[in-house]
Amino acid sequence: MRYFNGFSLSGEETLFDRYIIDDSDFTVVGFSYGAQEAFEYLYRNRTDRIERLILLSPAYFQDEKRSFIRTQLRYFDQDRDSYIEQFLKSVSYPSCIDISSYLNIGSRDQLESLLRYRWESSRVKELLDRGVDIEVYIGGRDKIVDSSKAFEFFSSLTTTYLIKDSGHILSN
Repeated sequence: MRYFNGFSLSGEETLFDRYIIDDSDFTVVGFSYGAQEAFEYLYRNRTDRIERLILLSPAYFQDEKRSFIRTQLRYFDQDRDSYIEQFLKSVSYPSCIDISSYLNIGSRDQLESLLRYRWESSRVKELLDRGVDIEVYIGGRDKIVDSSKAFEFFSSLTTTYLIKDSGHILSN
């Protein structure tokens, strides 16, 4: 299995053991920002045989206003430590799980890439047509992304699970 980490995180895949049942060489998994990276890796890579793509709480900001993105970047630039502290709280909400041990502070460029990324239904369909099974897991109480908008987009294309009482790390 190939795993892609969330923004400012490293090693957090252990948090998702219940969702990553098949960890074969033919599976690619990504969490949040890592879901974007996993998708891009698979979309561009036509040589590896991949059967399954698992997107855990994919970062989905394409319905946000430009002012939201500018504000997030400005807060990061002004006080990165405070931004990351609040980010970790939002990622773990509503659980009491301390994820600080997974902290690996990301760059402004990564944050900007995460916020400006556009999921395109035609590209998702293309992966499906190539024979890749795509599963998406979204927390209903996510404080990072608008889970209803993400669910609306992904459920029209893929097998998508909305875990109602869970947050971004799919725990409650």
